[in-house]
Amino acid sequence: MTALLTTPVTTALNTALHSVLTIPSPSQGVWHIGPVPIRAYALCIIAGIIVAIIISERRWAARGGRVGDIQDLALWAVPFGLVGGRLYHVITDNDLYFGEGKNPITALYVWRGGLGIWGAIALGAVGVWIGCRQKGIRMLPAIDTMAPGVVVAQAIGRWGNYFNQELYGRKTDLPWKLEITKDPEGYATAPTYHHPTFLYECIWDLGVFGLLIWAERRFKLGYGRVMALYIMGYTAGRAWIEDLRVDKVQLNDVLGLRLNVWTSIVLFVAGAVWFWWSARKHPGREESLYVEGRGPAAEAPDAEALAAEALPADPSDENADETADDFAEDTPVAEDPDETPEVEVEAADTDPVEAAPADEVEVAGEVEPEVAEEPVVEEPVVEEPVVEEPVVEEPEVEEPVVE
Repeated sequence: MTALLTTPVTTALNTALHSVLTIPSPSQGVWHIGPVPIRAYALCIIAGIIVAIIISERRWAARGGRVGDIQDLALWAVPFGLVGGRLYHVITDNDLYFGEGKNPITALYVWRGGLGIWGAIALGAVGVWIGCRQKGIRMLPAIDTMAPGVVVAQAIGRWGNYFNQELYGRKTDLPWKLEITKDPEGYATAPTYHHPTFLYECIWDLGVFGLLIWAERRFKLGYGRVMALYIMGYTAGRAWIEDLRVDKVQLNDVLGLRLNVWTSIVLFVAGAVWFWWSARKHPGREESLYVEGRGPAAEAPDAEALAAEALPADPSDENADETADDFAEDTPVAEDPDETPEVEVEAADTDPVEAAPADEVEVAGEVEPEVAEEPVVEEPVVEEPVVEEPVVEEPEVEEPVVE
């Protein structure tokens, strides 16, 4: 009895789960505004680039970098990356564009898909290097700052594969299977269900982004170790996801594995060696983001120069401006700035008393030359003669004696 009840319930739940979680194929991947086609693949790539620049700009500013530097580097990195990504794809899958019945001009049709991430990263790094050389930015802190934004851009860009119905995995009956309604040539076909490898990589890339942010803050990673960790994290996921894919590639069997699987393995090892070597040689993070003599600190006006400009000009300076001339109207100026101006003092008729040197007076940070005081002449003291009054002695008069 239980088995009879369980089977229909399980079947119903399974059917409902499949209907809810199955990823439908997109109704269209191209929209037209008049004669201009707007392709979802291109929109995903552009959105990823914009998000990567925003994330990197904020991270760069948080490290003390100048706002706008990442945008300037992106002007080099983005075109170089697009060219590198397309070159890698065309070289490794050249049979799609060259040979009998092929049209080589289609190798330029980037909007149809086909950007190799390895070529994009490699040539994009060359663009970053050129930009860093021009702006005086150190390369390693720059790529460490940009790595998390790059992996988020990859996560967004993978949705372009969904709209193009390409690069999906083997057939599956999992609840989250992806519905495909056209063949690799673009022709409509009966629906088939496959592993949504685009979604797997999107989720994996977002996880790598979280790992990079956490590890950088926790261990103060620097000197390229964030980029090395990005390489290890991304390739670890790309290897198993690539092994699920069934899209046709020219080098589909290289010692039993697809070329991109081997590439992931080699780059993972290279990233691990780079991380280990950098940690041993340069523990910690860089103190400066710019080469010596460049950057905001070097370009900022000298504080001492600004203070000097704010003070009145030196009156003894022959090139002083009108304000300084007005200030120095009553002050004699020596021809030689090293000589002390002299002040002539006329000699007095009497012997002058030596004047004490006047203290130097500071006026707005300037020291006025020492000016001698006029001699103090003491007036002679004339003693008035003392006149003694004569003493008159009165004669003694003898009184007569009366007997």
